[in-house]
Amino acid sequence: MKIQKMNSTTVTKFLLLGFPALNGYKFPFFSIVLSMYCMTICENLLIILLVSTSQRLHSPMYFFLGHLALTDIILITSVVPKMLDVIIREGSVISFSDCFTQFYLYGGTVSAECYLLTVMSYDRYLAICKPLHYVSMMSVQLRYSLVVSSWALSFSIAVITVFLVYDLDFCGPNVINHFLCDFSPLLELSCSDTTVMEIEIIVASVPVILFPFLFIIITYVHIFISIFGISSTSGRKKTLSTCSSHLIVVSTYYGSMLIIYMVPHRGHSVSINKYISLVFIVLTPLLNPVIYSLRNQEIRLSVIKYLTL
Repeated sequence: MKIQKMNSTTVTKFLLLGFPALNGYKFPFFSIVLSMYCMTICENLLIILLVSTSQRLHSPMYFFLGHLALTDIILITSVVPKMLDVIIREGSVISFSDCFTQFYLYGGTVSAECYLLTVMSYDRYLAICKPLHYVSMMSVQLRYSLVVSSWALSFSIAVITVFLVYDLDFCGPNVINHFLCDFSPLLELSCSDTTVMEIEIIVASVPVILFPFLFIIITYVHIFISIFGISSTSGRKKTLSTCSSHLIVVSTYYGSMLIIYMVPHRGHSVSINKYISLVFIVLTPLLNPVIYSLRNQEIRLSVIKYLTL
């Protein structure tokens, strides 16, 4: 598991502990997580299929929703298959390269989802606050530019973070008290001085988490001002329904993100962090399509159309 190199011991594999407190319930826990994973993949693939083929879902909002579904698929697939192995084996070994590959995919998709949720809030802002200029402003070129920028920027930031952590020395121990290779668990195992890296992740969290979150708050302040300016009650309810799903997803997603990454991890309960991460990674991608489907008539009608073919 370790090799001798230049008079120092270098870790080549990590042991993911997973959830030791649930080892006595590993089979029902495994079954629940596997079922949720399969449901999440099916739901998000259905969203992508509907957005790609249904004429009624060709608006910018659904275009962005299709990419959000893709990020959820990549996010949960980068973590859950290995997590299932960790659960059933009561801990599992992961190679150094696989660990950092998971770290990269997880970090990139988390960042991409932040930016896509921000883009979706900007789309709702234009649709509600500037309805007369919406079609001309949210052009095909702009929507593609926003999506490409979201993916490119997120994975560029992720690759920088991965290389900085990869450059640290890992001399042992090699036991990660988590179910995935994430930033804080890896830093705790490094025998290098990680002070700079801890500052770096806080700095990186500003453009990835804080700025998008503030932008979303500002856009929704303008959206609510416009909604409450509508004279009819039915008009207010109809307009509010077009952005309520996005607001619910943003609240759950950023609530978990801020707890996991913006709260200092020193002195923060490892177990609490693991369970919050579990909800964030497994439950959020499962609920996102449900939230959008239940509160969106166009998606419901498109689903019914496919089911009745």
